[in-house]
Amino acid sequence: MSGHSKWANIKRKKGAADAQKGKVFTKLGKEIQIAVRDGGPNPDNNAKLKDVIAKAKAANMPNDNIQRSIKKASGEGGSDNIEEMQYEGYGPGGVAIIVSVVTDNRNRTAADVRHLFDKFGGNMGSTGCVSFMFDKKGLIVMENDGSIDEETLMMDVLDAGADDFTSTEESFEITTEPSNFSAVRDALEAKGYVFETAEVTMIPQNYQTLTDEKQLMQIEKLLDGLEENDDVIDVYHNWESEDEE
Repeated sequence: MSGHSKWANIKRKKGAADAQKGKVFTKLGKEIQIAVRDGGPNPDNNAKLKDVIAKAKAANMPNDNIQRSIKKASGEGGSDNIEEMQYEGYGPGGVAIIVSVVTDNRNRTAADVRHLFDKFGGNMGSTGCVSFMFDKKGLIVMENDGSIDEETLMMDVLDAGADDFTSTEESFEITTEPSNFSAVRDALEAKGYVFETAEVTMIPQNYQTLTDEKQLMQIEKLLDGLEENDDVIDVYHNWESEDEE
């Protein structure tokens, strides 16, 4: 079982996240609040909350922070004024970009996101303009540090019901259907596996490379600007830099 490395495409985001743990935890807290508001505070009865908690744990978010976010959302008015939104557009060189946000002011957030697209050679489009180029998948990544036997892991992955298993020099990557993500993650976690990341994400069907130096500078600044925005939860894109090929 093999395929293009998904981890190569998201490790840049993880590196940025590692450098801004506090901001990342704040964003994850917003996701937890949305999940609680939509499905209740018990992860056993709320699959969305269960998945966000797993994502938070993979990001090393302390359990105290997770519980505080759940309690905040369970209180009166804790999350009634925030909502999930998604923006789509093209970056320099035709790179497809999806921006997932949680905001208490959609007009402000839309203006901020549009400004970044315009400033760095992109164009924010209408809903659906690039999302058809991505597949929604569960993605579990484990570090390939020599401590995991690949054949054993592959058998465990197959037994858990995953769709695909990819091995690279840096990582093991497991993809699932979103509906099966929780079951696969739980089965592997029960066997003692530790995840670098575990989340439902958007995986590009094809990747875009850039060679123009100006466009390379612009895409870096655009993605950095989006990821640094307090309302932005995730940025998905199909840009592949030369060192990731």
